[in-house]
Amino acid sequence: MSDSSHLPAVDDNHVRWSLPREHVARELGHRPLLLMLHGYGSHEMDLFGLAEFLPSEFVIASVRGLIPAGPGFAWFPLEWDAQTNELRRDVDDVNESARVLLAWLDELDSEVGGLDRVVLLGFSQGGAMAIQLLRHAPERFDAAVVLASFATPDSSVGAIQRDAALAEAQLPVFWGRDPHDPVITDELIAYTRRWLPEHSDLDARLYSNVGHGISMEEVDDVRAFLVARLADNPNNN
Repeated sequence: MSDSSHLPAVDDNHVRWSLPREHVARELGHRPLLLMLHGYGSHEMDLFGLAEFLPSEFVIASVRGLIPAGPGFAWFPLEWDAQTNELRRDVDDVNESARVLLAWLDELDSEVGGLDRVVLLGFSQGGAMAIQLLRHAPERFDAAVVLASFATPDSSVGAIQRDAALAEAQLPVFWGRDPHDPVITDELIAYTRRWLPEHSDLDARLYSNVGHGISMEEVDDVRAFLVARLADNPNNN
């Protein structure tokens, strides 16, 4: 695995916003932020196509991954284990990427003068990142949407305490997937099926014939989930 201590900061030039950058601070002063995190080998424009189907109350920011990977970018490196025939990841890499994203959110919070609300939406590796962000700072977020993704087993220093704080917070999490997703391993799915209900207010949905992708039925359910989160705090307008 690569040395995650040398990860770059988030590149503001590669954050795709749903409104002109010069209006972001003003609008985030009274509107919630929806932070999109793409999958492995993709880029910031990948999930942005969903924006037109999601509640317009959100200011959307889609962030480019921190390291080059395949045809695009990733949040943390993967290595193929020939013995187990599976992809391996180092949780220290995942945690370091979470810290980099939290540092970017700190800068945005300072620019805005205090973010109102933040909801996460991640696909595949980006969903794993969304979950890890919840683990590191549950007080910073209001909910997460995790699509075709998983929770990363974490035995690093402080993980028990972080997970206990997240379980106490009971944040709403939408987890959508195809039960026959060909990419996410059975082992990771089994772990996530145990872990998420214990650490969140979980809304788990299954979608047939989607593979490692997203269907319009799922997008409709995500929209309903986000609308419900807005209703949790009707002062947003």
